[in-house]
Amino acid sequence: MRLIGMLDSPFVRRVAIALRLLDIPFEHAPLSVFSTFEPFSCINPVVKAPTLVCDDGTVLMDSGLIVDYLETLAGRSLWPADLAQRTHALRVTGLALAGCEKVMQIVYEHHLRPADKLHAPWLDRVQRQLLAALTALDAEIARRMPVADEARLTQGDLSAAIAWRFMQIKLDTPVADATCPALAAWSARAEALPAFAATPADDTVDVSTPGYRAS
Repeated sequence: MRLIGMLDSPFVRRVAIALRLLDIPFEHAPLSVFSTFEPFSCINPVVKAPTLVCDDGTVLMDSGLIVDYLETLAGRSLWPADLAQRTHALRVTGLALAGCEKVMQIVYEHHLRPADKLHAPWLDRVQRQLLAALTALDAEIARRMPVADEARLTQGDLSAAIAWRFMQIKLDTPVADATCPALAAWSARAEALPAFAATPADDTVDVSTPGYRAS
């Protein structure tokens, strides 16, 4: 199967790491929804990252739906079976993904919209939402610090770590570690794990580079 999308997207990276944790072989085609829009549209006309091309040719999209498919395929889940632990993982995942969405809105506002068209009240609202998500996420991680063991990682654990790294590389002014000490500490430990190291968030190789071969 093939995973389409750039690893600087937390949603693409979430799927890539899940594939590795679930021991599912895959090829990665780092197509951009911007610079390689047309080639991407030939695979998925909706041009949504991540896109997963299954072995039978079926094209899936949306990271949550793709991960659900992968867990079914692998015959095991990255969600805890215990209800209390699963509820915690669901809350952490929701906060992490919400934070990523807010970062994307901030980045798009600053880098895609003309400077004279920026809407300050909207940006202020989104930034307050981001801070609220981070504050709550840091509290959840501090309350139940994940174990840096790939065999024990949950969807909440990997989503939280991915979200923090994404914010550090995408925001013009990254959130200080001191603002979210537990989250920052967890992300640093997670990034040292093999599945994370093999899928670096700042790996933005352009597929048009001579000699480049997706793997």
